[in-house]
Amino acid sequence: MFKIFNIIFFLVLIFINKSYADIVKEIRILNNERITKETILVFSDIKIGANYNANDLDKVIKELYKTNFFSNVSLNLSNGILTINVEENQIIQNIVINGIKKKELVEILKKQLLLKDKNPFIENFVSNDIERIQKILKNSGYYFSKVSDQVIVNNNNTVDVIYNIDLGEKAYIKAIEFIGDKYYKDRLLRNIIISEEDKFWKFITNRRFLNPENIELDKRLLKNYFLNRGHYTVSIDDSLVEFTENNNFKLVYNITAGPKFTISKSELVLPIDYNIDDFEKINKKLKRLEGKTYSLNKLNKIAKEVDKLTLRNNYEFLNASFNETILDENKINLKFKITEFEKKYLSKVNVFGNNITEERVIRDNLEVDEGDPFNELLLAKSINNIKSLNIFSKVEYKLETIEENKKILNINVEEKPTGEIFASAGTGTTGTTFGGGVKENNFLGKNIKLNTNLRVSEETIKGAFSVANPNWNYSNKTLVASIESSVTDRMTDYGYETGKTGFTFGSTWEQYDDVMFSPKLSLFYEKLDTNQDASANLKKQEGEYVDSSFAYGFDLDKRNQRFQTSDGYRSRFNQSIPIITEDTAFFNSYEFTTFHQIADMVTRLSIQGSAINALGDEDVRISKRLYIPSKKLRGFESGKIGPIDSGDFIGGNYTAVLNASTTLPEFGSNLETIDFQLFFDAANVWGVDYDSSLDNSHLRSSVGLGVDWYTIVGPLNFSITQTLSKADSDKTESVRFNIGTTF
Repeated sequence: MFKIFNIIFFLVLIFINKSYADIVKEIRILNNERITKETILVFSDIKIGANYNANDLDKVIKELYKTNFFSNVSLNLSNGILTINVEENQIIQNIVINGIKKKELVEILKKQLLLKDKNPFIENFVSNDIERIQKILKNSGYYFSKVSDQVIVNNNNTVDVIYNIDLGEKAYIKAIEFIGDKYYKDRLLRNIIISEEDKFWKFITNRRFLNPENIELDKRLLKNYFLNRGHYTVSIDDSLVEFTENNNFKLVYNITAGPKFTISKSELVLPIDYNIDDFEKINKKLKRLEGKTYSLNKLNKIAKEVDKLTLRNNYEFLNASFNETILDENKINLKFKITEFEKKYLSKVNVFGNNITEERVIRDNLEVDEGDPFNELLLAKSINNIKSLNIFSKVEYKLETIEENKKILNINVEEKPTGEIFASAGTGTTGTTFGGGVKENNFLGKNIKLNTNLRVSEETIKGAFSVANPNWNYSNKTLVASIESSVTDRMTDYGYETGKTGFTFGSTWEQYDDVMFSPKLSLFYEKLDTNQDASANLKKQEGEYVDSSFAYGFDLDKRNQRFQTSDGYRSRFNQSIPIITEDTAFFNSYEFTTFHQIADMVTRLSIQGSAINALGDEDVRISKRLYIPSKKLRGFESGKIGPIDSGDFIGGNYTAVLNASTTLPEFGSNLETIDFQLFFDAANVWGVDYDSSLDNSHLRSSVGLGVDWYTIVGPLNFSITQTLSKADSDKTESVRFNIGTTF
């Protein structure tokens, strides 16, 4: 009986709906002044001769409201005549921002507003724009700013929208503290967050201002760091913002790290009808986690394999989740459960809030598209992709169900300023360095990154301008082009001075899992000068050169995390092949670095070798010869080891380096801003192709104590070294320090 009633009710609904349907024979539009009839017809997508019911007319009304041109729309379909009665929104004549003298800030604010000059006026947008203005002002340090609005109606059916702003005083972060069971020292935690303490010399960076968005980002960065180091139960409690004198603040992060957890057992759970062979790679990675420290990054890599499965093997409707069970105070069982959810499809994707950024930038980062099977894993990855662009202050989404198996995805973004001016300085035993530049992360709204920088040291002046497209031609490949110019004066110790100008053009992409491939082409003009005391062989190299080369590199990165690595390894190979050059110099290098954690100590071992050789009887140019970087051989002055020609250190055709170090976390554990490490360095530079009698092959080695100290000015690196072996001509140094800061 109940089933019969449902059938009758359904048939009645169909009959009622059809009874209100009619064929549109004529369209009449009333009260339109600025918007033409043809434009309204395009917006409404109404077709003469088509059959329309009440639901169809409701959709037409919604489409017209979406244009923002109308404050009121009504439709009437009678005897084949469709009457569309509209009331147009007023047009904004001018948007005025009062109370800000800095024109650049006014322009930034106007770009972020929903309301624009000469666009329709929508009253609801005014309050949204006030929120945007307040957020941008807080990001710029004006935490106490106040914003009010005023709408003036003009005689010509236009309005002026005025925002009156009282900036107030800027709010500076005078101190940052970490309290609670934080496990790690302040020095390390300060390097994780982006907020900075205000100092009198920091006149450029905005990170010294109290910024709610930066605080939330700090908390996420801290939590992810602890999760990657095994602290599964970590909690970053709400940060405390304490008001101090002169409108300044003390920022306090309350951390409960909890113990480090080890994965006791890992298990893959599949639906009964799934083929286990398709998940063999995932299962192997899970088993390798057993006995290892819990790491969020490692779990994400396994989830990445599931993403790949959704794109092949007919697993479009696959879902996955990690279930952790705590066994005791430091062990957990990990269960990776894969399920199949109800089959649904993504009918449409809408993007809102991107006033500057092109919509394709957002859509290019979606793993799901219109018409695709709806997959929650790929949706989550899509949202994370958009957030990782770092051009939006907020990314939110909402799903709407339009039919039983169809969904609409609405993505709302909130843009933020993407330009940055930076400057830094450092000094130490190796000399003084200044640097600075300008960055833009969303040029023309295309997610193109621009970087202009200048670096000045005691022997080098180098400037560069680069352009990077992170998703060139929808290929997931980063395309990079740069123009560089430098002057290097090494007359005193190395006997030459060189000036180089040119450009490089290359790309980077993930060729295999965790393997990045980076090919590039370069073309440079070089002018080389030598001093009057240089040897005859060096003077022969004086002149002007044009060099063109093709270089590539492979980078296998298996580290558990890039910052403060404690486990894993990294293997890198690079080669440069000459195309147009006089010395036909081939360059090869390989470096392998491995990390291991023993209790609370992290050990690091690195080996590196390089070679540069010219074909035939050609000699490698002095400016291309190899030197040992100062950070890889402590206890010796930078570059002042190896072959010497007429008193000048000329480098070599070959280098080899071994570095071993271990941290000492327990030593000085009460010193929150200081870390210690023991190190051993060994290296050699040898080979003189133009005169083998100058060769000076000898193992150089040293051992010492390193100190990393976060001072009030900035990070200080200090080392005391004892030389173990050297050549007679090498120049040594037992103490080295470098200190740097940003502005």
